[in-house]
Amino acid sequence: MPSRDTVSAADVISLSAPVFQGREWEYLKACLDSGWVYSGGPFVERFEREVATYVGAAHGIAVVNGTAGLHIALQVVGVQPGDEVVVSDLTFIAPVNAITYCGAHPILVDADPATWQMDVEQLERFLVEESEVRGAACYNRRTGRRLRAIVPVHILGLACAMDRVLALAQRYHLKVVEDAAEGMGVRYQGQHLGTFGDVGVLSFNGNKVMTSGGGGMVITNQADAAENSRYLTTQAKDDRVESIHHAVGYNYRLSNLQAAVGVAQLAQLDEFLVRKRAIARVYEEAFRGWPGLTTMPDLPHTEATSWLYTVLLPEVVTLEHRRALVRRLRDHGIETRPLWHPIHGLAPYRACQRVGGEQAERLHRRSLCLPSGVGLTEAELMRCVAAVKERLETA
Repeated sequence: MPSRDTVSAADVISLSAPVFQGREWEYLKACLDSGWVYSGGPFVERFEREVATYVGAAHGIAVVNGTAGLHIALQVVGVQPGDEVVVSDLTFIAPVNAITYCGAHPILVDADPATWQMDVEQLERFLVEESEVRGAACYNRRTGRRLRAIVPVHILGLACAMDRVLALAQRYHLKVVEDAAEGMGVRYQGQHLGTFGDVGVLSFNGNKVMTSGGGGMVITNQADAAENSRYLTTQAKDDRVESIHHAVGYNYRLSNLQAAVGVAQLAQLDEFLVRKRAIARVYEEAFRGWPGLTTMPDLPHTEATSWLYTVLLPEVVTLEHRRALVRRLRDHGIETRPLWHPIHGLAPYRACQRVGGEQAERLHRRSLCLPSGVGLTEAELMRCVAAVKERLETA
């Protein structure tokens, strides 16, 4: 194994590097040859159609990234300035920022210690104890503001309990926007993530299972939501010739170049998923039973991808010890990271109402995300396993 003195950037095993082994170059050349490199175009239309077909949605609208998709999705389900939106506390910050872009207020719900996803028990307790239904609307008793939507965030290639989320949403008259940015290829009860709620959002960032060099997709089965999403993401153009706009729109459409990469990647997705699951099995077998270590949850009714395979360090580990472990592994050529800092502890959102938060803090403190890219070789995978075990033994 390389020593601290010999590891160069080229020797570092990254968390999730993209792999380009299909028709990416061919499709990019077609874009350049045609001169159609900007937003819209034949590859954009093809990417939308093929992704929608793959996930089983009626409509797909390609956008520049998942965050833009979340911003649009929240708007098309009716989130207004001053509304409140319930969202996962343990997540990348994007969905919470998107709520704020809409002028709405996030309500942060803790993670389930068993599944690591949004804790549906805590969600239900909040709705039962702290909200009230008036007519066909739900209001927060504490603030008096209207609760408009729930954003369950499917993290790490696992799945939230969407049947329970949907039942609560129906009972309390709430819209559901699924953040399935890390959920491409994941199915819950046989159905692809992002297709349960009113609108779902996928991400094709460079570290995801498949990429378009950035990019995302709004997916929905509702024709009006699809039409409105397409309208808002193209600057709300009502007359393209005269440049007439009757609403505030956004320059959020994906470029033809990026969509070309996405089309080529989608054709390889099933192969990528096989590799992702094989990597997860190796880690599971290597760390199962390791003293104090907790392997990734095996959730019922879920065809997971284990997008970033993650283990929990022993309960006694401190934040400082976990940070030191990440540094030591990086010094020896292994890139790791923890799960995200809980949103409730971040400066922009410390004043937000939250439900729990202790489990999100615990998972952040104990978690170690391991290299999981589809291009990871068997030798690199064994190097990761050995390095983690060695560092744990000497900690």
